[in-house]
Amino acid sequence: MERCLVALFLSVSILNAVIVDQIAIIVGNGIIKDSDIIEDLRINAFLNHEAVSITRAARKEAANRLIDQTLIRKEIESGDYPSGSVAEEQTLLSDVKKKYPDDASYQKALAARGIDEPDVKKRLLWQLSVLRFIDSRFRPAVLVTDQDIDMYIREHRQQLRTATPGKSAEEVRSQAEDFLVGERVNQLLEKWLDRRRKATKIVYLEDALK
Repeated sequence: MERCLVALFLSVSILNAVIVDQIAIIVGNGIIKDSDIIEDLRINAFLNHEAVSITRAARKEAANRLIDQTLIRKEIESGDYPSGSVAEEQTLLSDVKKKYPDDASYQKALAARGIDEPDVKKRLLWQLSVLRFIDSRFRPAVLVTDQDIDMYIREHRQQLRTATPGKSAEEVRSQAEDFLVGERVNQLLEKWLDRRRKATKIVYLEDALK
């Protein structure tokens, strides 16, 4: 009888593991597991200093992020794009830790989200690689003219005065240019992702994520 009970508990454990880690979405020849979605939500909650939310809407939002990341990862792997370094990752991790009064508070925050430091380090390194990809892939195609900057300053004069108190006219122009470049890079990224989604077979195995 005892052996039967042990076997039963093992069967239940295995079954639960399959349920937790089931495939949620197929993206081309890649997959997104349910556990990937949960992990994304947990790490995001930690980095944003929020409680973990695993609602239907939150899972759908995370699924969309992971689809985009899958498309970006495929592009990075097929091209010659620079990646983040371990030293840069460590710098970002140090910045994250500075937001906590001590290591005990930091470890408590990790445990509260069900993650550990290697999970955070992996995410930070991936974010660096994505930023490098975006910068290399889209920034060279962006052109911001003096007329564009002048128009932006005229249309956002009050906002700039509030956001850049005491800064010279040259510094304000530089900030306006940086904003316009970033905005246009984001637009190019969104258009690229939209094209890649349309060109990639995406199969949702969980309707709630559509």
